[in-house]
Amino acid sequence: MLPSEVFLFLWFISLLTLAILSFLYTLRCFFYFNKVKAEFLHDVGVNYLFAPWISWLLLLESSPFALTKTIYYQVLWLVFTLPVVVLDVKIYGQWFTKGKRFLSTVANPTSQLSVIGNLVGARVAAVTGLKETALFLFALGMAHYIVLFVTLYQRFSGCDNLPTMLRPVFFLFFAAPSMASLAWYSISGTFDTSSKMLFFLSLFLFTSLVSRPALFKKAMRKFNVAWWAYSFPLTVMALASAGYAQEVNSSFAHGLMLVLFALSVLVAFGLLLLTVLNTKILFRMDDRVCEF
Repeated sequence: MLPSEVFLFLWFISLLTLAILSFLYTLRCFFYFNKVKAEFLHDVGVNYLFAPWISWLLLLESSPFALTKTIYYQVLWLVFTLPVVVLDVKIYGQWFTKGKRFLSTVANPTSQLSVIGNLVGARVAAVTGLKETALFLFALGMAHYIVLFVTLYQRFSGCDNLPTMLRPVFFLFFAAPSMASLAWYSISGTFDTSSKMLFFLSLFLFTSLVSRPALFKKAMRKFNVAWWAYSFPLTVMALASAGYAQEVNSSFAHGLMLVLFALSVLVAFGLLLLTVLNTKILFRMDDRVCEF
């Protein structure tokens, strides 16, 4: 219902924001290499290195220009996906070679960002027509998601290895199956039984989290940039609900889609407003967020 200029404006704002942040982090790599190295070796920090590549892939997928299935689209996809695969080799290789004891020690909710990176790459590859590559990334992501899900599920009530201020990242529990639902939707071409099952799993995990507000009580006492972890999972689940509503075409499905989309938009705008109002706090935080 909105004019196309609005979408175009928001897309370019997102592109400008991501480009500036990427440039600033590139400068950090040159002038503060030791801190970047510390992030790479940190059990939590290394998972956030997937975030910029996930963002670039999502921005590429939503491009307003007719790039799909062109060589330019495929080259950009390759540029943004290669770092994800390199990080996969580092993280998954450690899990595989060092065994269960190592994984149970380092695994935390942010580890699901690695899975989401593979699933986003699979979805974008399917859109550009690279179905075999999409299947490869989907299989890689889902195999490690199962291992990670079981590991985290068994220690779900503890969360002692994660700082209190980062507890909003528990919402990534339902972001991964939601993204998997969308990825398989793009690969298969229909919102089939597999996509529905993954969507239902994300709904269950979302309900399990929102029914336990005490888990997030301490993290919500003071504004923190980690609050943005609420936005992405809700948005992805809302997108998955749109595919489900289109396939099922029932009043309940459409009602669920509207509720999830409204919640996603409200949370995103609320976080944007809170971020603007607390800019000074964010600048004073410096690197304390990475020190945990």
